[in-house]
Amino acid sequence: MTDDHIFNVLFLCTGNSSRSIIAEALLNGTSTHRFRAFSAGSHPTGVVHPLAIEQIDRFGFSTEDLRSKSWDEFATADAPHMDFVITVCDKAAGEVCPRWPGHPISAHWSFEDPASLQGDDQAQRQHFTRVCREIKNRLDMFSMLPLEKLSRLAIQKELSVIGQSSSRSADTV
Repeated sequence: MTDDHIFNVLFLCTGNSSRSIIAEALLNGTSTHRFRAFSAGSHPTGVVHPLAIEQIDRFGFSTEDLRSKSWDEFATADAPHMDFVITVCDKAAGEVCPRWPGHPISAHWSFEDPASLQGDDQAQRQHFTRVCREIKNRLDMFSMLPLEKLSRLAIQKELSVIGQSSSRSADTV
């Protein structure tokens, strides 16, 4: 891989309504010259959660093209070839994924589902803010990796380490 290679990253979740959408928007908003991010779900809800949109808006990133979609869109021969496929929920990580064109490096980064929290608006917003911060912290670690200089095995190991990191103790957004 060359220094000017743009890496395609697919974030997967079951519903593709919150975590994977947030990861897509944050990576695209912060790393447009190095990464191109996408998101999808095994059983998409068809709707992006309004509090996910709110979190993305807080960063000043575009939400215009974000939509909940099936991972089948990325499993076809004419789909963009992914360099990385990262599951962001435990349920999607346990599912049998399609065969991705290009043999991407895969990883699992578990994040609690912010849409599953029951409570008042303030509690839900705080939960989304915390999960968004955790996603951003891991994306920051990922973005700093010298991918062009690492072997495929070394990259796989680094992605696993990032996925196991406790981003709750990292800096806040």
